[in-house]
Amino acid sequence: MKTKKWPFIYVGVITVITYIPILLTVVYSFNASRISSIWEGFSLKWYAELFHDRDIWEALRNSLILAVLSCLGAVVIGSMGALGMYRKKSRLNDAVAYLSMLPIMIPEIILGMVFLSVFSLMGLPFGMVTLVIAHTTFCIPYVYSTVKARLVGMDKSLEEAALDLGACGWRVFFDVTLPLIAPAIWSGAMLSFAMSFDDVVISIFLTGPTVNTLPVKIYTKLKTGVTPEINALATLMLGVTILLLAGAALVGRGKRKK
Repeated sequence: MKTKKWPFIYVGVITVITYIPILLTVVYSFNASRISSIWEGFSLKWYAELFHDRDIWEALRNSLILAVLSCLGAVVIGSMGALGMYRKKSRLNDAVAYLSMLPIMIPEIILGMVFLSVFSLMGLPFGMVTLVIAHTTFCIPYVYSTVKARLVGMDKSLEEAALDLGACGWRVFFDVTLPLIAPAIWSGAMLSFAMSFDDVVISIFLTGPTVNTLPVKIYTKLKTGVTPEINALATLMLGVTILLLAGAALVGRGKRKK
């Protein structure tokens, strides 16, 4: 039977559209010219300028701190919410579950305006505190949904067996429930970290004069035109992402072998 070529053509076109711009960004990060569209030879000077740019590194530090704090808050609140809704059966469960997913269904520009209005009425100074609160809010649904899905598929007899053997509620949670939902918590945490680290729209509304995140910094730089320094930064971030993915793949392969 002949294999149809259309699926392969479709995958090829999508791959080219997706990865050609990334490849061009990597190539032009080594361009000696300041104008990205003109190639003047191989050079590493833009990487040198990047490493001497204190504003970029300060923005990166702020983004990492913001992503970690938002991720931790989302993990605690989202996991507790999923466990509470799983254990307490009520007619309002569906309504609460729907409301908990609203932050990821509402457009970010609307969320940003809402947070801006609320924090202005509360008198909170815009900066790291307002960013953490807002990012935690829209990251909670990612943790909630993954943990809830894991709890629904979990065998309840495992917890019941632990209770029958004399374990208290806390012991059952830490010895049985938590290890079973740990992969879902990690998945939600990693997704929350990525969404917080990558956010631009909400951060623009809530960032203060003394706090700047990396996505907002890059966005403001792009207003004046793409510079090779930004290409170098994108290349480094791409390299770190590839290394992390490769490391995760190696760890997973090692566990499967064991």
